[in-house]
Amino acid sequence: MSTDGASSSAPPRKKRTILDLQALKRKKVPITVLTAHDYPSARFIEAAAAPVPGADGAPASLPRGIDICLVGDSLAMVACGYESTNQLSLDEMLYHCRSVARGCTTSLLLADLPFGTYAASVEDGVRAAVRLVQEGRMDAVKIEGGQEVLPLVRHLTSAGIPVMGHVGLTPQRQASLSGYRVQGKTVESATQVYRDALALQDAGAFGVVIEAVPSALAQWITDRLAIPTIGIGAGMHTSGQVLVQLDMLGVDSDLGASGKGPRFLRKFGDVGPHARDAVRAYVDAVRGGEFPVEGQHTYPMSDETFQAFCHAMEAKQ
Repeated sequence: MSTDGASSSAPPRKKRTILDLQALKRKKVPITVLTAHDYPSARFIEAAAAPVPGADGAPASLPRGIDICLVGDSLAMVACGYESTNQLSLDEMLYHCRSVARGCTTSLLLADLPFGTYAASVEDGVRAAVRLVQEGRMDAVKIEGGQEVLPLVRHLTSAGIPVMGHVGLTPQRQASLSGYRVQGKTVESATQVYRDALALQDAGAFGVVIEAVPSALAQWITDRLAIPTIGIGAGMHTSGQVLVQLDMLGVDSDLGASGKGPRFLRKFGDVGPHARDAVRAYVDAVRGGEFPVEGQHTYPMSDETFQAFCHAMEAKQ
C-alpha cells in the first residue's frame, strides 16, 4: 500500500510495546486501539502511522498511529457475516490473525480468545492462547470475563503470554446478560465491574477493556487502576479508546444512523456509499462498452505477430 506524502526523513515508528502503553497512561496520552480483520485493514492501520507533512491532525509531540491493532471476534459479524461473535472458531480466528500480522508490523497485535476456547478448562485456554501467539503471530490475547477467568489469566501471564482483560458488557456472554445492555448502572453491578477489573490487574493483566458502562464509573475505575483501561462506550476518561474499523469507516451506511448501531459509535468515514457507487459505475461502464478502453487498459501485440499467430492456427485446422 502506498504511503505517498510521508516524509522520507522521518524515522520509522518503532514497534509498540506494553511499556509504551504504560508510559502513555502515566503521561495521560490517550491510547488508540482499532480492529483489523485482514491484510488490507491492517495496512490501513500501518499507513496511518506514517507522518504526512503539512497535514492537519494531532500535534507533532503526540505519538503517531494506532497503538494496539485488535483482531477482535467482532470480525465474526462484520467480516464473516455470522449473527454473533460466538459462532467464530479458533481456526477462523487464526486465519484472520495471520493476515493481519502480515500487514501491521508496528502496532501491538492483540487477539480475542474466541468463545468456547477457554470455557471447559484452563488447559484448553492455554492451548488456544499459545496457538494465537505461535501460529497467529499475535503479541497478546484478550479474554472476556471477570472472576471466572482469573485462573487462566494467572497461568498465561506467568507463562509469558500478555493478557488484556475485558469487563462490563462482554459480547460473548450477551445471551446471559439479556442482550447488549449497559452494565454497571446499579450499585451491585458497578461494584462487580470494578472488582472484576481490579482482580484482572492483580492476576497480571497489562490492561483492561471497559465496555458499555456509565462514563463516571469508567473514570472512577481508571483512576484506581495502575494498568491502562481501554473504553468502548465508556466515555472519554479511560486511558484509551477502541472501535471496530469497518464501523468507524462507515462501510455499512445504515450503521450509526438514528436508532441503528450502538450509541457509542461514531463514523469517521463514509466508505459504504462510495464503494456502492463505484460498483454501480463499474457495472455501467462494462455494460455500456466504456471499459476496458483499448490502448489504456489493454496490452499491445504487433500486427505481424498477430497475423503469424492466425496463420499458425489456420494451418493446424
